[in-house]
Amino acid sequence: MTDARRTRITIEGIVQGVGFRPFVFRLAEHHGIAGWVQNTTAGVVVEAEGDARRLASFVADLTGKAPPLAVIVSLATEEIPPQGGTAFAIRYSEGSAGPVRVAPDGDVCPDCLHELFDPADRRHRYPFITCTNCGPRYSLITAVPYDRPNTTMAPFPLCDACRTEYEDPRNRRFHAQPVACPECGPRLRLVDADDRDLPGDPVEEAAGLLSQGKIVAVKGIGGYHLAVDALNDGAVRELRRRKARDEKPFALMAPDLAAVRTFALPDAVEERLLAAPEHPIVLLRKRPDNPVSPLAAPANGYFGTMLPYAPLHHLLLRDRFTALVMTSGNLSDEPIAYRDAEARERLAYIADAFLVHDREIHTRTDDSVIRVFRGNPLFLRRSRGYVPREVRMPVEIPAVLAVGAELKGTICLARGDRAVMSQHIGDLKNAATLDSLAETTAHLQGLLGLTPELVAHDLHPDYLSTAFAEGIPVLPRVAVQHHHAHLASCMAENGLDGEVIGVIFDGTGYGRDGTVWGGEFLVGGYGGFRRAGHLRQVPLLGGDAAVREPFRMALSYLYDAFGADFFGLSLPWLREIGEAERPLFLQMLERRINSPPTSSCGRLFDAVAALTGVRGRVSYEGQAAMELEALAEGSATASIYPYAIVRNDVSAEVDFRLMVRALAEDAAAGRPGGEMARAFHNTLAAAVTDLCAQIRAVDGLDRVVLSGGVFQNKLLTEGVFQSLADQGFHVYTHRLVPPNDGGLALGQAIIAGYGARKGE
Repeated sequence: MTDARRTRITIEGIVQGVGFRPFVFRLAEHHGIAGWVQNTTAGVVVEAEGDARRLASFVADLTGKAPPLAVIVSLATEEIPPQGGTAFAIRYSEGSAGPVRVAPDGDVCPDCLHELFDPADRRHRYPFITCTNCGPRYSLITAVPYDRPNTTMAPFPLCDACRTEYEDPRNRRFHAQPVACPECGPRLRLVDADDRDLPGDPVEEAAGLLSQGKIVAVKGIGGYHLAVDALNDGAVRELRRRKARDEKPFALMAPDLAAVRTFALPDAVEERLLAAPEHPIVLLRKRPDNPVSPLAAPANGYFGTMLPYAPLHHLLLRDRFTALVMTSGNLSDEPIAYRDAEARERLAYIADAFLVHDREIHTRTDDSVIRVFRGNPLFLRRSRGYVPREVRMPVEIPAVLAVGAELKGTICLARGDRAVMSQHIGDLKNAATLDSLAETTAHLQGLLGLTPELVAHDLHPDYLSTAFAEGIPVLPRVAVQHHHAHLASCMAENGLDGEVIGVIFDGTGYGRDGTVWGGEFLVGGYGGFRRAGHLRQVPLLGGDAAVREPFRMALSYLYDAFGADFFGLSLPWLREIGEAERPLFLQMLERRINSPPTSSCGRLFDAVAALTGVRGRVSYEGQAAMELEALAEGSATASIYPYAIVRNDVSAEVDFRLMVRALAEDAAAGRPGGEMARAFHNTLAAAVTDLCAQIRAVDGLDRVVLSGGVFQNKLLTEGVFQSLADQGFHVYTHRLVPPNDGGLALGQAIIAGYGARKGE
């Protein structure tokens, strides 16, 4: 070609192990392009030669028609001298400096799903069917580069038929590292707790046990699930008893969207999320008179629902069940079980049988959980399907390891303008979860090839994550205030720099003054902050006991609002507190015995839930607030309770004593609980808007970020968002990481890195 041109194309992102090179090969053949494609540790390099028109179409299709699991972060082109030739080749990989990107675990693609149920296909009903467009990645990779010997598929040599597919660039299984078939791949077994095989076809027998109301532990992509028939009251009740999980909602798995619509009311966005390659758990509003056992999600208006994302799930569910409970394979507060011997030991007294296989899970990954807010996903837990995707940051920082806080543990590794959050690790309250934190840190550092220059952790001195950071030798440590990290996390994922107003509402965070913060109005950015306002502090009656028993917080707020005579109020739940306990509680409040002051908004929700008779004790974190929100959603009242904002020389205090008095009067008068709950949400949104307006008048800031676990509450978040927007504020919420402590490590990383870059 006399007008031939040659272009070198450098592509970064998730472009390895997702069929990208054969995609480029086929694309080059289609456009009549000569040259080659090659993996590097930084991504993919392509040299493409052809006339200008064909080259332009080829480059456009690289991004416009990329494989479903590919994520292109950057694409750079450079014109180089033509070399001639008409062939296009796939070259062997070579090493080079640069960040490594590993693909998350994906679902089953339509092609593989068709083959799974095609009696004429050699992989008919094979529970490990996969190709370059789907299947496990992050959970089975042991090292980089992403090649079969560096995965848990290494023990399974390819048969001749699979090798032919694996080596053919025109085949969708070209270099699909987990590729296998019944002849050469992993095998399925149904066993008892002693690892003894149970007779019959494993899938058929497991399905039979589930139909009989039995509990089956199912080994999935990133760990074990405990499964029962979701429509069987007795089975769900027995699972709760054995798992020691009294009321916390169970996740459901339905075979398809048609089945989901029989028990839930998904909208178009929720259906797209359910069917996306990540297949998260999505919170869906319950359909009235749905067939699911009421014990699956008691006192809750939503079902956490997902679709099958592994071939084995499809085999278990199709044409058999409307939905299965698919809850994490663990006892309460433990990490999800993922190693076979460990699972049999830990789940022996829960499961009646174990549906297992011999493909090892290298990295445990719990299911991701999402709810939809204003048409966008809002993560409650970011894990399988999304990890280890990068989050782009608006500033560049040195290499940092951030280890999160205590609840909803995650880590973050960041360098330059890229941050990678780990999968959900769990609540760091025991040695097992701490071990998981250490394993995750080592594994992710190895995959990313990142050696941190400093480590960031929470300001709280007693968190296990703080102790973990202190145990890392040599590295400098940066203690980051909890709510500052929340503010920075929301700023970072929204690409914000400079200063903003941060409304940070959560349950607990160690404050600079040594008290328990949680209802904060901050002004600042990555370099620092000041506390511009907060909710009025009340005693945390009994310390941690107040988290488990919301009625204690109601007592604290009543004491603050009415004084020592509050036990004389005509409230039914107050009469349930024994005469012997009353003087003890009163003494604790008056003398602040084991009752440190707190500004926590999470504890305010608990107080209102108890005050209005919703719940005085909880069996899981956030239960009272969730049930208060569900109750409020049933009312359309626009009423607002009175409140006050009290200013001093340095900050402001939101005082809800007037609201508490009005709530107590309404509760005594028998006002419907839904109206009281909705009015409380309205009041909190109004108070947030008022104080933000006062801060704007002083600081001139009109950008507000909303972060902290309380902003998982959709009703409150929508109310605050709209009220602030109506007053001309630019409001930012989380979309890429959770607002709860699961997103905290991102904020810790950018604060620590920003300070190091500035030499602070």
